[in-house]
Amino acid sequence: MVVGDAEHFHYRSSKYITEFFEDCDLEYVHQGETRSIWVAEKIAEILAMPSASPVAMPDPFVHVIRRLLDRSEGVNDDAERSLALASLNTVLAREGWSAFYDEHGIGQIKHIATNTIAQMANPHRPFTPSELQRRDQLIGYLNRCSEDELIEDVLLPLFRQLGFHRITAAGHKDKALEYGKDVWMKYTLPTLHVLYFGIQAKKGKLDASGISTRNVAEIYTQLTMMLGHEIFDPETNRRVLVDHAFIVAGGEITKQARNWIGNKLDASKRSQVMFMDRDDILNLFVVTNLPLPNGALPPTSSWNVEDVSF
Repeated sequence: MVVGDAEHFHYRSSKYITEFFEDCDLEYVHQGETRSIWVAEKIAEILAMPSASPVAMPDPFVHVIRRLLDRSEGVNDDAERSLALASLNTVLAREGWSAFYDEHGIGQIKHIATNTIAQMANPHRPFTPSELQRRDQLIGYLNRCSEDELIEDVLLPLFRQLGFHRITAAGHKDKALEYGKDVWMKYTLPTLHVLYFGIQAKKGKLDASGISTRNVAEIYTQLTMMLGHEIFDPETNRRVLVDHAFIVAGGEITKQARNWIGNKLDASKRSQVMFMDRDDILNLFVVTNLPLPNGALPPTSSWNVEDVSF
């Protein structure tokens, strides 16, 4: 497909094969070798490069996929590249992957079994107008959702998309038995070692300024319980301690709250705690291209054309 011997893809001679890899930020120079064999060797090298997790492709391979699916290179009657996409997916599906176009027309690749997009998007990049609109809709939802809705409709889909697995949430009925954890989950490192995470989520703002520190003190109590009690992993049939804890807020986590919790924890536990506030949730939710919760979508029009009098 890179050399263009496959149908629906541009034919590339030696010069243009080199330019293709340059566009992918790769310093491969074709010097007259048999095109298909040489490219196959380079693709194998790319696939052997490090990746963020077992369910992620190396970033250079993602660049190759995006370059292959560039819509400006439509061939003959395939201006939208749908035939090229189908042809590419025939190959990728054998390895458990699928390519697709996102809402901006950019080629992406995802792991079929986990639905994880291969390359983590940058949550700090400038957003497009449509992404800003989705962000505003999610802000409105966070302003009115309950704590359980924050967990079920926002955090669980988000962490699944980020590559966490075995995500287990406790409802209000079970929280007394969960030792401070609203959610626990696992993350597999590229070395296949497993880390366990707990989440303590609060709907609103976490603050420790002024007279009252009640809400942040409650978080601290639940945090110490979370880090000190074991969880049972049914996949390994053993009890394990949480390696890291996320403190997640649907509102702002102020600097005073972060410092208050940090000062209460000893040095070893302090390194186990990570904060995630509204801006982090919004940015990650938007760039990972997750569908908005139903409650965040604008109401659909209910009028019927038959009701209109002429």
